[in-house]
Amino acid sequence: MLRTKKVDSKASPKSTPQQESAVGDGIWSFIISRNMNSWFLCVALFAIVIRLAVGLHPYSGEKTPPMFGDYEAQRYWMEITVNLPVRDWYRNSTVNDMMGYWGLDYPPLTAYQSYFLGLILKLFDPASVSLHSSRGYESYIGKLLMRWTVLMSDLLIFFPSVLFFVNAYHSTVPPGCKNHMSWHTTMILLNPCLILIDHGHFQYNCISLGLTTAAVAAVLSNRNFFGSMLFCLALNHKQMSEYYAPAFFAYLLGKCMRCPNPTLEILKLGLVVLGTFVVVWCPYLHSVNASLRCFLV
Repeated sequence: MLRTKKVDSKASPKSTPQQESAVGDGIWSFIISRNMNSWFLCVALFAIVIRLAVGLHPYSGEKTPPMFGDYEAQRYWMEITVNLPVRDWYRNSTVNDMMGYWGLDYPPLTAYQSYFLGLILKLFDPASVSLHSSRGYESYIGKLLMRWTVLMSDLLIFFPSVLFFVNAYHSTVPPGCKNHMSWHTTMILLNPCLILIDHGHFQYNCISLGLTTAAVAAVLSNRNFFGSMLFCLALNHKQMSEYYAPAFFAYLLGKCMRCPNPTLEILKLGLVVLGTFVVVWCPYLHSVNASLRCFLV
C-alpha cells in the first residue's frame, strides 16, 4: 500500500517577489530614516565603490599608440604645466607640440588643475611627468595615481556640490518626504554618463559639473554673486559649460529686473563676472597675443 507523504504545514514557504521587494524597500527605508549625514554617507560610499569598479577596467586608448587616448592627453597636460613656465602652456613650440600631439585645448582653470595634479604625480612618480621621455607613459603606479586624482576631484568638488544643490532645491519646494531628497542625491551621484566618461574613458568633467551644480545651488539660495563666480569658474574649466550660460544669464537678469534698483544689481553682477575672469586669466593678460592664444584653444 502506497503511503502519501504528509506535507509539513509548518514548513517555511518560498519567498515571493513581493516579499523580496519588501526586503529591498526595508533596507532603503532604514537608510533614509537616518539623519541627512548618515544617508548621504551611505549613498556616497556606494557611489565611490561604483567609480572604483569602473576604474579597474581599461580606458579608451590604452596601449594604443601614437595618441594613447584621453588618459594620455590629461597626463601630457600635467607634463607640460609642471615643466614649462605658464606663458608657454598655450604656445606651440619644440617643447610643446600643440599641433601634432595633445595640445592644451581647454581654458586656464583646466591648466591650473593639470599643474596641481601634476605636482602630485611628480612627487610620487616623477617619470610619469618627465618632459618628452614620459610620452605614452603607462606604468601601474602612474595609472593608479591618475585614477586617484579623478576620484579625489569627485570627492572634493562634485560630491559636496550635489549635497549643496539638494539642500538648496528642497528648501524652495513644498515640504515632502525625506525619500525624495535621498533619491535625487542617488540619481545625481550615480549618473552613469559622468562615471563612465570620467572613470572609464578618463576625464575630469566632475570639476566643471560640480562647479555648475554648486552655482545653481547658490542661485537657488539667493547667493547670486557667489553663484555667478562659481559659474564663471565652470566656464573657465571647460567650454561645455557654455551650454548652461543662456539659462544662467536669463534667470539672473530676471532676478535683477525685479530688484528696486535693477541697474545697480546688473552692474554688480557684471563686476563679479569680470573680476573672476581677470583673476583666472591674469597670467595671460600681459599681451593681446597671449590672451588670444588662450582664448582660441
